[in-house]
Amino acid sequence: MEADGFVRRRRMSAETPGGEAAVAGASAGAEIRWLGSRFWGVSEGIVGTLSPRIGGEAEVTTAQLYGPLEVSDIAEPDYEGLPQGASTSTYMLAGAVAGIMEHCLMYPIDCVKTRMQSLQPEPAARYRNVMDALWRIVRTEGIWRPIRGLNATALGAGPAHALYFACYEKLKKTLSDVIHPGANSHLANGAAGCVATLLHDAVMNPAEVVKQRMQMYNSPYRGVLDCVRCVWQREGAGAFYRSYTTQLTMNVPFQALHFITYEYLQELLNPHRHYNPSSHMVSGALAGAIAAAATTPLDVCKTLLNTQESLALHSVSQSGGHISGLAHAFRTVYRLGGLPAYFKGVQARVIYQMPSTAISWSVYEFFKYVITKHQHERRRSQKDGEK
Repeated sequence: MEADGFVRRRRMSAETPGGEAAVAGASAGAEIRWLGSRFWGVSEGIVGTLSPRIGGEAEVTTAQLYGPLEVSDIAEPDYEGLPQGASTSTYMLAGAVAGIMEHCLMYPIDCVKTRMQSLQPEPAARYRNVMDALWRIVRTEGIWRPIRGLNATALGAGPAHALYFACYEKLKKTLSDVIHPGANSHLANGAAGCVATLLHDAVMNPAEVVKQRMQMYNSPYRGVLDCVRCVWQREGAGAFYRSYTTQLTMNVPFQALHFITYEYLQELLNPHRHYNPSSHMVSGALAGAIAAAATTPLDVCKTLLNTQESLALHSVSQSGGHISGLAHAFRTVYRLGGLPAYFKGVQARVIYQMPSTAISWSVYEFFKYVITKHQHERRRSQKDGEK
């Protein structure tokens, strides 16, 4: 009886004339779909969306429950929850494009960050700030030097971010339904971000090793393949994952802070979760800046483990050996520069992360919106054709 009364009230709202009809219809559509999922046990968790559902299943359910309303025909697509027929590949495609664009567009700043985190830099590689570093690198080493190693990053960023966003979206929905049904859960967002990081870093870590070694001043490698071959021959396959635990130790709190801050800001700036590019950019930039600044000490240790900086090794009597493990890296950083050394390159890191996360979220949400809208219009045209 309670459900019937709810449906009658929504039917009256949907029939309101004028401009309010579309708004009421869209709201009714969202709540009717929610009710339908509760009655029929439709889950948008991981298992349920690994493969597309049978065509027309969602529409049949709505028609059986609500008869001639057919709100799904006129309601705007809810891009925050992709269409019922969408598969995980939708998230993966949007995530891959977002990741590649994020890393490629901000790569020169990433090169500067790596150099500014050097513990024992050459005299010619000591920079006052980000702009000074960029200018001197271009002037002394050539205009293409700041993007050396970009191809390795692009190859790693595509699959890494595809897994990252797909895992995040699925776990966020599943955990939110368990922790706080029918509402957003910051705990679910943070937990989903942490688990997604495990997959992301497993794919991205070898690319990070190659990228950072090619970004260093006086890098001895001719190209990406030469770097891979030399590292493999001299240090073994384990060198590509020497910083994996450190990367996880850094990225798990980074992504937890990042996603919690992003979702919190979205609640403030975009409470109805419509497609709003400006809110995605502002939320992404602020979330990235806060998370980047807080985790800079771990990023300095990660850079040391990835580059195995020769001058730093000689300074701590590690000639012929390697720095391995987070504890060893922490001790080395402190021995060479004290507490300030843990925040080397923090300016470049924040400047890199703010536009990076803004670009990543903007591109991801845009592609998610476009894909959702296209699938919604295709389903509507198919239904119109059947009539």
